[in-house]
Amino acid sequence: MQTTEEINQYISGLSGSRRADMHTLHQHMLNNFTDSKLWYFDGKDESGKIVSNPQIGYGSFIHKTADGKSKEMFRVGISANTSGVSVYIMGLDDKQYLPNTYAPTMGKAQITGYCIKFRSLKDVYFDTLEAAIRDGIEHVR
Repeated sequence: MQTTEEINQYISGLSGSRRADMHTLHQHMLNNFTDSKLWYFDGKDESGKIVSNPQIGYGSFIHKTADGKSKEMFRVGISANTSGVSVYIMGLDDKQYLPNTYAPTMGKAQITGYCIKFRSLKDVYFDTLEAAIRDGIEHVR
């Protein structure tokens, strides 16, 4: 199955507001970051064991792991979870950057060093979320 088909199947399998929010975010990413590489991770490891929620990724960078290896991965990812949606901004060197820059104006969201988690898009200020996403795509720090 191709990445686009897997993503469409994943989003259509979600329920209610999570489906609507993921669809809105995905369309926003496709419309605004047309040159970004598209990723889909089903959340399973090589043995088929579920290790995370499925994720849709955009963009690309080389991530250096703790054991010194390098691997390509997405810069920004979105994922539905049991309580809403998570937006991942990967590759940030400063783990205080996201919370310090965006938490004061994001709305009702939990912000960590690389994740913005919220119940619904209506709970966050979309302009601020979009700025954080754009920052992640354009300026991995």
